[in-house]
Amino acid sequence: MMSDHTPFIRRAYALAAAAVAAGNHPFGALLVRDGEVLLTAQNLVHTAVDVTAHAELTLVRHATRQLGLDLSGTTLYTSTEPCLMCCGAIYWARIDRVVYGVAARSLELITGGQFVIASAEIFGRLTPQIEVIGPLLEAEGLPLHHTYWSARYP
Repeated sequence: MMSDHTPFIRRAYALAAAAVAAGNHPFGALLVRDGEVLLTAQNLVHTAVDVTAHAELTLVRHATRQLGLDLSGTTLYTSTEPCLMCCGAIYWARIDRVVYGVAARSLELITGGQFVIASAEIFGRLTPQIEVIGPLLEAEGLPLHHTYWSARYP
């Protein structure tokens, strides 16, 4: 199973690195159906001057505009476990599965953040439930977070 997800998680990490290079937070996401990448997105919070421009929410926004409001049959791959706001968007778009790299709890240890709820806990309270897989390849994604956040919160 891991090998099926590996290229997509690595691509999400590459999108997260591109987000940092563009002046944003280190988050990237992609939408996949039947092994085909439909769309990609990266965090745009700083460049869009929009606190809701998380990679996942940006991806859902573009995907629903281009593909329709029902994204059943898709998997959202994300570099880091989605936040509560992004989980809501994923749920309302009817995305079936979320696969993430870095766990929200791991990010919390780096940033000192306090607004962390595991996505499996959020999705587990909803019907229909969304499958959650992760963390995957977390050791590959953590250095980007360590570098980015340590420069902001030494």
